[in-house]
Amino acid sequence: MTITTCIFDAYGTLLDVNAAARLAAAEPGRERLAEVWPQLARDWRAKQLEYSWLRAIAAQHVDFWQVTQDGLDWAMEAAGLADDDLRARLLALYRELAAFPEVPAVLAALKARGLTCAILSNGSPGMLADAVRSAGIGGHLDDVLSVESVGVFKPDARVYAMVEARFGCARDEVLFVSSNGWDAGGAAGYGFCTAWVNRADAPVDRVWAQPSHVVPDLTRIPDLV
Repeated sequence: MTITTCIFDAYGTLLDVNAAARLAAAEPGRERLAEVWPQLARDWRAKQLEYSWLRAIAAQHVDFWQVTQDGLDWAMEAAGLADDDLRARLLALYRELAAFPEVPAVLAALKARGLTCAILSNGSPGMLADAVRSAGIGGHLDDVLSVESVGVFKPDARVYAMVEARFGCARDEVLFVSSNGWDAGGAAGYGFCTAWVNRADAPVDRVWAQPSHVVPDLTRIPDLV
């Protein structure tokens, strides 16, 4: 069936999750962060995701902003950074992450072809509103869907079902795009056509389903529809 609806994960897919630590590290007086920011960014992201999965398994849901703060606290302690001002600065920057350079043109190309484009994210509504506004991509999106509507994180099937409920499309009319291999696999298992944006050239995750397409960045997405 023809693809009518392109759904994007937000964090790591459209939005550069490393930007907060990278930008903070470049600021005056952040010499200690400048030494460790790549590892801090990796730890922050890893714990953010790990805590979302653990909370989903244990039915102990909190919103993604809380999970994001918890992940940062772990990463800062691991890096030996006990600095409340730095913590506040990193969190503020996370609310205004930049989009990857190709994002506006890719979204514009999809909209020009008449496709529905939306975000489906673990992010809380407030986080997503801030990020979409800061990245300047709201004009290319038909909606921004948050897991808070169902109270559980991806890859729970209830999250992916939000797409059909919102847009009235069939599963095989959806191209779901994510930079997270586990998310692309989860969406594939649900029945979506999926594209994994493998920016790090990593192996395919060994989960219950695999993505339909693997691409190095978003520039090839319009060709897939």
